[in-house]
Amino acid sequence: MKSMEEMMAAAQEAAQTVQRQMNEAQAKLESVEVEGAAGGGLVKVKATAKGRILGVSIDDSLIIPAEKQMLEDLIAAAFNDARTKADRASEEEMSKMAQGMALPAGFKLPF
Repeated sequence: MKSMEEMMAAAQEAAQTVQRQMNEAQAKLESVEVEGAAGGGLVKVKATAKGRILGVSIDDSLIIPAEKQMLEDLIAAAFNDARTKADRASEEEMSKMAQGMALPAGFKLPF
């Protein structure tokens, strides 16, 4: 049977490993790109899985002053679509990381 000191050292090492893996997963999310779209692809938003917006693309056919409100709505919808996809990509990446850990059943990491 391990001494209390050995068990504490093992627990501390496990915590450091989990922290390192969390940091690596978070860094990887910054390189994962998703694209949200609205209006059948007329408005597109590229973002990282962390939610940083990389760019917006608007089809030339939408740039009509009388259609300003519709364009604004489509941009908002594209941002929301990109955010949903970024959240999904983030959850998938964190799940992959969590699968590599021996966690008790039902234990959830704070993502």
